[in-house]
Amino acid sequence: MRPLLTGLANIVLLLANTLILIGPLLLIALAKLVLPGQSARDTCSRGVMWVAEFWAENCKRIFALLTPTHWDIRGNAELRRDRSYLVISNHQSWVDIPALVQAFNRRTPYFKFFLKQQLIWVPFLGLAFWALDYPFMKRYSKAFLDKNPHMKGKDLEITKAACEKFKRLPVTVVNYLEGTRFTAAKRAQQQSPYRYLLKPKAGGVAFVLATLGEQIDAVLDVTLVYPGKQVPGFWALLSGQVPKVIMDIQTLELDPALYQGDYENDPAFRLQVQDWVSDLWLAKDKRIEQLRSENHD
Repeated sequence: MRPLLTGLANIVLLLANTLILIGPLLLIALAKLVLPGQSARDTCSRGVMWVAEFWAENCKRIFALLTPTHWDIRGNAELRRDRSYLVISNHQSWVDIPALVQAFNRRTPYFKFFLKQQLIWVPFLGLAFWALDYPFMKRYSKAFLDKNPHMKGKDLEITKAACEKFKRLPVTVVNYLEGTRFTAAKRAQQQSPYRYLLKPKAGGVAFVLATLGEQIDAVLDVTLVYPGKQVPGFWALLSGQVPKVIMDIQTLELDPALYQGDYENDPAFRLQVQDWVSDLWLAKDKRIEQLRSENHD
């Protein structure tokens, strides 16, 4: 009974937090659409970010009040809000998003996610995602692209166009290289060479780097681990059944050679970026194994 009551209390408070703040968020976003002058629009962008950060901080307070989850966050002490970051993380659960809030809210610029197009229809949150300039991606299957070759590369064009909007202000861009949440079944289907990860996709991050490379001050390599035999779902977090979440954050310098090339048309450069991603993923797989071992997983 206690998990049910905890979960319901969390839902009520989180929903209230969202309903109260989505109005101001959308008003500022609409003002951004109609006001003349780049300076005024930049001010509105800062206002939208401030409301989003306030919302996220309230979410942190709600979880701290109602749930026993220990957020074991390592490596975020030196982060700054006036710098731009590229966050690269493994992806296992909807709990990953609150984990990012715990680690980065008010320590870095408010983060931007690349979202599946269907999420724009989520009540309230879809409007908030639009107001925050989150890019909505439509992924095409290989079979679809074989029948419609003119659509090839469209999702990467969206990535590049979205990143153009981020150039005027400090930003934290979050990229889940696996493209979907990890499961053992997906790993087996992909024949992934990693024990705890799916195969990474380098194309999206290559376009982020091509557009924002000179603006990005550092890469934040995030490794998420949930001690225990099962990865928790969002209800487990809401109902107080996630005892611990580990977030290991390593700050990496960004080599300019990773964005000074043509990913689409230069095979040698494309291989260079893919090798960089593969090295990151190999090290991350070993780090996950180490963190799980340390926590008797």
